[in-house]
Amino acid sequence: MKKSLCLYFQVHQPTRLRLYRFFDIGKDSHYYDDFANRTILRRVAQKCYLPMNEILLEQIKSSKGAFKVAFSISGSVLEQFDRYCPEVLDSFRRLADTGCVEFLSETYYHSLASLGSEPEFKHQVLKHKAAIEHYFGLTPKAFRNTELIYSDAIGEMVYDMGFKTMLTEGAKHVLGWKSPNYIYSGAKAPKLKLLLKNSRLSDDIAFRFSDRTWADWPLTGEKYLSWLKSTGEKDEIINLFMDYETFGEHQKAQSGIFEFMRYLPTAVLNDGTFEFVTPSEAARKHDPVGELEVEDPISWADEERDVTAWLGNELQNDAFNKLYGLTEKLSLLNDEALWADFGHLQESDHLYYMCTKFFSDGAVHKYFNPYDTPYEAFINYMNVLSDFILRVNDAISISDVNFAAAKVETAPVKKAPARTAVSRKNTEKKSETPAKKTAASKKTAVRKTVKK
Repeated sequence: MKKSLCLYFQVHQPTRLRLYRFFDIGKDSHYYDDFANRTILRRVAQKCYLPMNEILLEQIKSSKGAFKVAFSISGSVLEQFDRYCPEVLDSFRRLADTGCVEFLSETYYHSLASLGSEPEFKHQVLKHKAAIEHYFGLTPKAFRNTELIYSDAIGEMVYDMGFKTMLTEGAKHVLGWKSPNYIYSGAKAPKLKLLLKNSRLSDDIAFRFSDRTWADWPLTGEKYLSWLKSTGEKDEIINLFMDYETFGEHQKAQSGIFEFMRYLPTAVLNDGTFEFVTPSEAARKHDPVGELEVEDPISWADEERDVTAWLGNELQNDAFNKLYGLTEKLSLLNDEALWADFGHLQESDHLYYMCTKFFSDGAVHKYFNPYDTPYEAFINYMNVLSDFILRVNDAISISDVNFAAAKVETAPVKKAPARTAVSRKNTEKKSETPAKKTAASKKTAVRKTVKK
């Protein structure tokens, strides 16, 4: 049986926040930098999405369907495609029509909801599933959490939602002596099959491809194929997971990255050692070789392969806790605008910009950060969040007033009891005016005078 090669790409662009000052709080509730979002999306579309989609389509057709890939596309970038660059959606639809591309499920807003709120996490997964069905006519079968974040508890939630396959990181501190080149099962969800990223081989393309100081530069298709084949003889699957923006955006076109991707699929198929599979196909083809226990969350970010890229300092934790502390209040409201802003404020990128790491990880964070410092990112985000909290509290107050008013309007009107004849007489006596009482007293006085 041929070994499996699973190629997966993450597609995401954040909804960037505009410069939001303290004096804007309570006055202006438009939080987004529409110009930057449109400009960056169209640039990345021209450099990456459109040319790379065309290359993948060519490879699928020339291989007669033997070449296969998988994508997870966040709801945030789907909205931007629809708004600023619909031709990218069309190119993804052409890939979907081949039947050789699998679209995975994930959180709609590329959020950390799996760590902050289980109801919100499930809501976003369902929202994203509906979006994939709407845009591509396909129902996702496999799941990939934001930034490959996974733990036993998260795996259990994902399995309870009906997914049997999930992607995550082959973190060394979790695997120990084990190889990422097999399928494993979840500790709390034994029927959940886990596909683990081969970090070294994935990062050779995603991070090191154009690095001229790298000992193995330049990376050619033949050299890379030899590395694929040099993995363990009994290995069953190699999972290459990376950002889609690797091609043309992070690794520029002049580096030769597009020529590399034009050559590699053909070279792999002609060699015959591997066959390309999608995640769902891999789960059907291979059985788990063991259980993977992951008590603390892991991800594919930074050297630690944990969640400290987003929740590693007090700034990030303060923002995270304040944001998800609003979940209960928002559950009382049916305000689409508030819920949409709540979703976009959950995008993991906002917390990523607040990271204060140094050395190699710090350089990566700085490359992706539109702010000069993490502290500027924190201040800007907290100004926006402060305005959002005011809006939520105001909406709760208005909702309470409207509820009280509706309660008064619908309350039954109590009828006064019918009065008897006796009571009417008593009432008439009590209601005599002072003038009548005075006239009556004068008549009595006249009678007494006459008698005398």
